[in-house]
Amino acid sequence: MARDYAKGKQTAGKKAPARKKPAARASKQPARSGGAWRWYGAGVLTGVFLSFLLYLGTLPTPGDGDMVQQGEAEVVSSPPKPRFDFYTLLPEQSIEVDVEPAEMAKPRNTVAASTEVYLLQAGSFRQQDDADRRRAELLLLGLEPKVEEASGDNGRWFRVYLGPFESRSRMAKARSLTAAQDIDTLVLKRSQP
Repeated sequence: MARDYAKGKQTAGKKAPARKKPAARASKQPARSGGAWRWYGAGVLTGVFLSFLLYLGTLPTPGDGDMVQQGEAEVVSSPPKPRFDFYTLLPEQSIEVDVEPAEMAKPRNTVAASTEVYLLQAGSFRQQDDADRRRAELLLLGLEPKVEEASGDNGRWFRVYLGPFESRSRMAKARSLTAAQDIDTLVLKRSQP
């Protein structure tokens, strides 16, 4: 069953493999691709033509334009004059209201204001090391933090406080420094002992 590849002939009586039918080859190529494009183009042209006809139908006829222009000329030539009746009506009217004299605004009690101080809580941690780390960050910002230990029903906590601040402006300045370093703070208002 030797085969001679140079000449392309078989020697042992085997048949050559069947060739594909011409219909199978034609299926690989797109069938009538021009027909689909023709239908698409015809639809687009029809749409453009119908839109143009609709546009022409909305245009005014030449005779209608003259009447509109004449009507506009009459309106422009005689605009209505504004009436200002309130000059005469307001002096004739009067409103009587019984008003009691207002009490003087009470000055702020400076003694009560001095008894209140502001604190900023910069964190609350379960571990002493975490609280010390936050305290070190705040020291680098030039602030004076304190760490206080609090025990309660939910365990032991280490809280980092800034302050006390005597005024809201000093507290706001410290809060803006901590906010610039992405440290959230909680404002606490306490009375001074």
